[in-house]
Amino acid sequence: MEGRLRILLLAALAAFSLWSGAALAAEGESQPQVIQPEIDRREIGLDKIDTEDFELEAFTGLLSVEDFGANAVFGARAAYHISEGLFFEATYAQSTTTETSYERLSGSTKLLTPSQRELSYYNLSLGYNLLPGEVFIGRNWAFNTDLYIIGGVGSTHFAGDDRLTTNFGAGVRFLASDWLALHLDVRDHMFEIDLLGSNKHSHNLEFTGGVSVFF
Repeated sequence: MEGRLRILLLAALAAFSLWSGAALAAEGESQPQVIQPEIDRREIGLDKIDTEDFELEAFTGLLSVEDFGANAVFGARAAYHISEGLFFEATYAQSTTTETSYERLSGSTKLLTPSQRELSYYNLSLGYNLLPGEVFIGRNWAFNTDLYIIGGVGSTHFAGDDRLTTNFGAGVRFLASDWLALHLDVRDHMFEIDLLGSNKHSHNLEFTGGVSVFF
C-alpha cells in the first residue's frame, strides 16, 4: 500500500512539472522581449576622388650647364601614370647659357654665337613613386605626397649640335587636391661636350619647381 502511494505521488509530480514547463514556454513565446536593441546606422559618403591617369606640368628653375653657369630654365612635362607606382614622362625645356670664365677673362674671345648659347632639350623618362606618404598642416588638413625617382634618355641641342643625353634624378609631388599637384625636382642631365679643347662627359644639374594638373 505504501509503495503504491509513493508511485502515485511521483507520477503526479512529474505530470505537474511537464505542465508547468509547457505553460512557461507558451507564455515566453507570446510575450515580446523586455529589451529591444536600437542601433543607429550612420550613412557614410564616399569621397569622389578623380582617377585620371594623365598629368600635365609647367615648371621653371635653374639649369647649371657645366662651364656655362647657372641659368633660368622653363618647360613642360606630360606624364602618364601606368599604376600607383610607375609612370612615363615626356619633357621639353629651354634655357640660355652665359659666357664661360675663359671668355670673360680673355676679353675678346667668344666660343659661341648668341644663337649657339640657346639650349633646349627633350627626353622620355620612367619614374617610380618610392615613398608615398602624407603631410599634415594643422589638425584638420592632410595632403598626400609622393617621393619619386626618375631616369631616362633624350637629346640636348646646344652649341649648334644635338647631343645624346641621359638624365637621372628625384622629386616630390605634393597633391594639393584630387586634380592639382605641386612638384620639386632635382635632375642631372649628362652629355658629351668638346668646346674647350677636349671631349668630356658633362654633368648639368637642374633644380625646378612646377604646378601640374590631372585630367
